[in-house]
Amino acid sequence: MEIATQDFKRVAVMAVSGRVDSATAPELESKLRELVDAGKTQIVLDLRNVEYMSSAGLRAMVSTLKAVKRVNGDLRLANPSPRVEEVLRLAGLTSIFSIHPSQEEAVASF
Repeated sequence: MEIATQDFKRVAVMAVSGRVDSATAPELESKLRELVDAGKTQIVLDLRNVEYMSSAGLRAMVSTLKAVKRVNGDLRLANPSPRVEEVLRLAGLTSIFSIHPSQEEAVASF
């Protein structure tokens, strides 16, 4: 798994690629927590290049969503791959995450 983060004026964009599973999800959660701890509460998670997402990855995303919602922020998802979108749908998470077809649209939605 690889993670690249970009900071814009109001929004932090984190692009994730590779597999998010029980071995890599703690790193994802840690990187997301670093953003929140640094005061970045408007986050876009670009999932375009994620080929696999396990329940551990979903947990990392949900816990970050809860953390930023407590301080009036949001975690929005951009361009999930078809496999990741299916996992989100099966887990019933499409209703709690704001999902956008592109990174630009997700950033603009703030």
